[in-house]
Amino acid sequence: MTTIGIDLGTTHSLVAYWKDDTPHLIPNALGKNTTPSVVSVDTNGDILVGETAKERLISHPQHTVAAFKRKMGSKATTQLGDKSFRPEELSALILRQLKQDAEAYLDEPVTEAVISVPAYFNDAQRRATKIAGELAGLKVERLINEPTAAAIAYGVHDRDDECHFLVVDLGGGTFDVSVLELFDGVMEVHASAGDNFLGGEDFTQLLVNEFLSMHQLDAAKLSTHDANRLYKTAEEAKHQLTNQNVVSFQFSLNDKSYDWPLQRSQFEKLAAPLIERIKTPIERAIRDSHLRPAELDDVLLVGGATRMPIIRSIISKMFRRLPSCTINPDEVVARGTAVQAALKSRNQALKDVVMTDICPYTLGVEIAQEIDGNQHQSGYFLPIIERNSTIPVSRVETLQTISKNQTQMNCVVYQGESRLVNNNIMLGSLDVKVPKNEAGKETVDVRFTYDINGILEIIVKVNSSGEEKRQIIKNNDCILSDDEIAASFNKLDALKIHPRDNAENRLLLAKAERLYEESLGDKRHYLASIIAQYEAVLDRQNPKEIESFKDEFEKVIDSLDEDVF
Repeated sequence: MTTIGIDLGTTHSLVAYWKDDTPHLIPNALGKNTTPSVVSVDTNGDILVGETAKERLISHPQHTVAAFKRKMGSKATTQLGDKSFRPEELSALILRQLKQDAEAYLDEPVTEAVISVPAYFNDAQRRATKIAGELAGLKVERLINEPTAAAIAYGVHDRDDECHFLVVDLGGGTFDVSVLELFDGVMEVHASAGDNFLGGEDFTQLLVNEFLSMHQLDAAKLSTHDANRLYKTAEEAKHQLTNQNVVSFQFSLNDKSYDWPLQRSQFEKLAAPLIERIKTPIERAIRDSHLRPAELDDVLLVGGATRMPIIRSIISKMFRRLPSCTINPDEVVARGTAVQAALKSRNQALKDVVMTDICPYTLGVEIAQEIDGNQHQSGYFLPIIERNSTIPVSRVETLQTISKNQTQMNCVVYQGESRLVNNNIMLGSLDVKVPKNEAGKETVDVRFTYDINGILEIIVKVNSSGEEKRQIIKNNDCILSDDEIAASFNKLDALKIHPRDNAENRLLLAKAERLYEESLGDKRHYLASIIAQYEAVLDRQNPKEIESFKDEFEKVIDSLDEDVF
């Protein structure tokens, strides 16, 4: 049975597998390698995923959602019509579609997968991703960091010599940078940094904001439909700037046309604050790895947003070399997950490689510090496992009582980098009883153990009595319980997923509806007419008639789509 590799992206998702000594991408029902990470609910209650759902972002914004990966591991819910979804459930719908695509392509059941996650995902986000896989009917064999997947897609693991390399991964919604080393068949992550709320979408939003400001338009007064149209126009302009120095940013609103001759230099000036946000994690990862830029053997670019000339330029300037970008940046992570799936299966064509990972955030406990003699103030953070520690890892710190006749110590666990716990993320707590004694006489050893699957175990030992108390820390406030997972299974199973053989027809209709919403006058009347004709043909359910009319309908829609704006 084939284990698939999945790149679950903010903007697009892909699925791949290993065959004939190389990774292969699996096309979806529409013959495309990328599936937009978009979910929509239509008027019949059907769940639409991918291209069809993306078309409905403009025509049915209240029933469609994208970029929900940024909310993974949180309590957020999204209302689509009369249905409410958690981020895990929305991701599960994407994963289930990819699973179905893989089963149709491979002509066999698929139950196991390797799924990529941003290196900077915290524990809650990683567990949420595993739950999404389970809801989709997949056993998640491993979560692999996106930069690591990209590295093995480039064949770094096949090199014979020791080498150091940096992976810069700027996708639609997240940014990662990792420093890795290969030695003696071991690929070790030395340092990771990033920003889970920075990606290509933020560069698009810059153009939207500038356009509104230039024309003195109030974003709050735009309808959701018009806001999505404007975003789509900005995204197209951003893509065009990759190969052009000047593009025409045209948008119509309330029967008035707006034009902005946008220059690449203007865009790059606007993007300066985002570029600083990109440079900071890169510099931090280099510092944490204790390497100098000159010691890096290669710099790899990953993620569709790295196509922007400004990104390639800033990386070249920072490292005084041209980065490697020979593999399609949209596909490289998916290809790497397929290699990892094959490595898990011990495929003989691959050189065996051990991949180590790191803990991306510092883990520690809250402590009280002495101030003004015998006075203590709580709220301070004591790191126990530092960020970028190679996992599995186990560390211990000894703490002491601060009050006379103190009978209990409360071990509150946090994740973060701030010296104050209020600025970090609380993961859980553990209470232990201690014998009464003078202040500072009773001590406890607090041991943190963090394993390869991202599970944190806390053991607190009272040294005078030898009593131990242990707990597996889980951020239960943001993660589905077993009962909630079972309920989500039932909810997702009850949803009507549109049949695969109608995927092309649904996409064409969604595209036509979007064009109708964007058009005016004679074009709108014409679209209404041909949409009605196509729906009538579909209702008659004659396969030959549908196929014949579909080709003509598609040509008309594509032609009209070229001159919408």
